[in-house]
Amino acid sequence: MKFKIDENLPDEVAEILNRSSHDAVTVLQQDMGGKEDSDIAKVCRNEDRVIVTLDIDFADILTYPPDQYPGIIVFRITNQSKPSILKHVKRVVKVLALHSCQQQLWIVEKERIRVRSST
Repeated sequence: MKFKIDENLPDEVAEILNRSSHDAVTVLQQDMGGKEDSDIAKVCRNEDRVIVTLDIDFADILTYPPDQYPGIIVFRITNQSKPSILKHVKRVVKVLALHSCQQQLWIVEKERIRVRSST
């Protein structure tokens, strides 16, 4: 799968996904730092990339209906330290080996991953 890592996540998120045979780039690698969420979402849709972010605005299915995007993964965790984030990313990679997030919103919480769709 192809992913775009939002600027609010460490670069290591892309590295973990790339090592797991995915294609991940960061918002900053594509000179999109500071862009509006809607601009990033549009580029992700055009590039067929799943957005990976801490920004809970992307969890709003009325603004970002999952069936209109390649996928959205939002980390909603209280401990947002780099080690904590990377631990949760590794957990997501394991789930991705079994399930696709295509046209779904995944909300990654401390103990679970909630899956939402537009329907």
